[in-house]
Amino acid sequence: MDTGMNKSLELRKFVVPELVMGQGASLLINRYAMHFGARKALLVTDKHLRKQPWFQEIIEAIEQAEIETHLFDDVSCNPKDYEVMIGAEQFLGEECDIIVAIGGGSPMDCAKGIGIVSTNGGHILDYVGVDEIKLPGPPLICIPTTAGTSADVSQFAIIADTSENIKKAIISKKVVPDLALIDNNPLKTMDPYLTACTGMDSLTHAIEACVSNARSDLTHVHALESVRMITNHLEAAVQPDRSVETLWEMMVGTLHAGFAFSNASLGAVHAMAHSLGGLYDLPHGECNGILLEKVIEANFQAAEPYFRQIAEKMDLSVANMNTEEACIALVERIRQLRRKVGIPDYLPMESIDEIALEKLTENALQDPCMVTNPKIMAKEEVKKIYGQLFKEKKQS
Repeated sequence: MDTGMNKSLELRKFVVPELVMGQGASLLINRYAMHFGARKALLVTDKHLRKQPWFQEIIEAIEQAEIETHLFDDVSCNPKDYEVMIGAEQFLGEECDIIVAIGGGSPMDCAKGIGIVSTNGGHILDYVGVDEIKLPGPPLICIPTTAGTSADVSQFAIIADTSENIKKAIISKKVVPDLALIDNNPLKTMDPYLTACTGMDSLTHAIEACVSNARSDLTHVHALESVRMITNHLEAAVQPDRSVETLWEMMVGTLHAGFAFSNASLGAVHAMAHSLGGLYDLPHGECNGILLEKVIEANFQAAEPYFRQIAEKMDLSVANMNTEEACIALVERIRQLRRKVGIPDYLPMESIDEIALEKLTENALQDPCMVTNPKIMAKEEVKKIYGQLFKEKKQS
């Protein structure tokens, strides 16, 4: 019921971790680990990252503080429930007392899950949903290596349920890391396509937070600034001659998006991307990038003033356009950006059958992110959008 209350006066909370950002921030890990009284750290990462030269520098920094380490790098691109459980077993078996996550969203989400299970027991999927965690986990320090996921500052952990082939969201203040060390050095070794995917993921974070029905004045400021920064720098960030300064601007834009969506939540793009990524094990940012335009078309009228602000931040003059014209302009601007950074129009498969389409739709509608979408999405509407993501079967 509309109470007539000014929307800006509605109760909202805003949660972020302590963070240190700038050149060499990751090498402060020894100082901060000592602040937590750590004796042995579980390092959560993936096998690719541990080969990078800056990774060894981080290890050496930890060892300078005479803190032992145990490496857990069995994390896939969409972290699985059983990976979390193996990591928790190793955390307890090795008698670790702190977790250090080094990587993108996958290692950081897996690390969050390991912390939950290590303290609360049970299975990681016991904690799916909103505020289902009773006890905080052990100290968690995150060192992000991509400019996109914002897992280092968010209240979200996304874990794949391998029995149902769906990515599920765990949302709680208790998964917010204790500290984020945000350094530009790891960004230099990012693959250009990964940069594109994580950049589109971050842009989606910002846009969905901006139009979320749980937005606030504070999240809105961060969301709009993120849209501006990512729009201005993403194309340059995927070029062979990209500069450290460009990558850093992307990281700061990502940080703004993280502050926004962690507190305003997300919407139908992420709900549908979680379903897609879980069923087909697809890159999360790629799914978001392909879905974003179509979901904006569906949502535009429900949050038109906010979409117009987004368009202005993307250097579009829509003040004199009607609703349809403004929607078309914004969608086309995002489509051009997506194509320029190399993300395709369709998912990498020709089509899906009706059973899979039904499963995708049902899973998306049950995702917590759908609750804060600016409008209630009808089942047929979600199903129709999914149907547009696949190429038609070629005629023989």
